[in-house]
Amino acid sequence: MDSAEVILSVLVVVIIIVSLLSNVLVLICFLYNPEIRRQVPGLFNLNLTFCNLLLTVANMPLTLVGLLSRAQPGGDSFCQIAGFLETFLSTNSMLSMAALSIDRWIAVVFPLRYHSKMRHKDAALVLGYTWAHSMSFSTVAACLSWVGYHRLYASCTLSNPRDSSRTQFVVFTVFFHSFTFLLSFIVLCFTYLKVLKVARFHCKRIDVITMQTLVLLVDIHP
Repeated sequence: MDSAEVILSVLVVVIIIVSLLSNVLVLICFLYNPEIRRQVPGLFNLNLTFCNLLLTVANMPLTLVGLLSRAQPGGDSFCQIAGFLETFLSTNSMLSMAALSIDRWIAVVFPLRYHSKMRHKDAALVLGYTWAHSMSFSTVAACLSWVGYHRLYASCTLSNPRDSSRTQFVVFTVFFHSFTFLLSFIVLCFTYLKVLKVARFHCKRIDVITMQTLVLLVDIHP
């Protein structure tokens, strides 16, 4: 192994440790804090935490093995199962983050109507969509044998070793990434820019009120 591969392997180990610790802490907070469990965003956080934990336990060690051995970890069937899980869990995590951003946008921009717009039933429907979305793309990729070991990523993920279906695979990949990662990125940018706009507006109001209060105190002091 050269120095770059050693550094990359150490980085993967650090990411695994940090991911395990952080997600376990989130899970402990959820289990021991009834206030968090009562809130609607707790469902999104719980789903995101489980997906991240499963990715950390099931996928990232295989990536580390692929980096160290420079070969596919396990047989083809095992790699296809790992690739299916990687596609499903990463998609579910990304959509959960988008759902969390939408929830925070509604809470900040429409605070008086938040409890009527975002209920536990609504959160369950959103999570149902994220699972259906993730399962559909992962199942299609697995059924068409478009998951396998990718040498560039050193892991079992979306891959098409056959030249006969390359065009279909490219179309599927573009469609999958556009309606999963690109769409989630756009949603995250839109919602948090709106939240930032509201936060800056309130900061300006707080500054004006603070200055008015200081002027009043100066006038009263003599």
